[in-house]
Amino acid sequence: MSWADTPIHFLDFEGNATSGILEFGVVTLRGGEIATARTRLCRPKGRVTAEDTAVHGLRAETLAGQAPFSDEWEYFAGLRESGPLAAHFAHVEHHLLKSVWAYPRNAPDFARPGKTAAEWGPWIDTGRLYPQFFPQLGDGKLEELIAACGLQAGLDALAKAHCPADRRHYHAALYDALAGALLLRALLSRPEMAAATIPWLLQMSTLDGGKRDALRQGDLF
Repeated sequence: MSWADTPIHFLDFEGNATSGILEFGVVTLRGGEIATARTRLCRPKGRVTAEDTAVHGLRAETLAGQAPFSDEWEYFAGLRESGPLAAHFAHVEHHLLKSVWAYPRNAPDFARPGKTAAEWGPWIDTGRLYPQFFPQLGDGKLEELIAACGLQAGLDALAKAHCPADRRHYHAALYDALAGALLLRALLSRPEMAAATIPWLLQMSTLDGGKRDALRQGDLF
């Protein structure tokens, strides 16, 4: 089954283990096209430092009145049930998500078709895929890949359509999620990727040799 036959949910979070998730962005690719995009700000669970704000532009005082990220359980559990999760260097999103909910509901195991698992991962990870296939493009920094692939103008057009006016820049959750989704779509639009499947993408997003072999053999969990 082709990768395009299953929704892929590209996630980005702003925040860290101390502050908690301060903003999320979710872009769903369906049939190779951007089907939906959603974002919102979230109330901090801990301190937001000046250094944090310098990176993502979010201030504690402007977030204090927002609903907490934990209110989004049904939404994120539903995403995991309908398709695999994706991110650019997904370990960050994975750990932040697990810090709120250790496990989702039992959901399809997209690495092992026909089976189920109560795990958020494995993830499709553009931060791992691009350096493997295009090492000449560097270590996978999001902004550099977007420029190298000629995607900046398209990203800015999508940001104008989907992102809040003051969050149309890197280190804004939906903007970064759109960037990652465009990278994934560009990769999978290449002729040599025509036969790509979701299980294969999940395998290739896992750099650990033992875990990759386990995914191939269907016994990771």
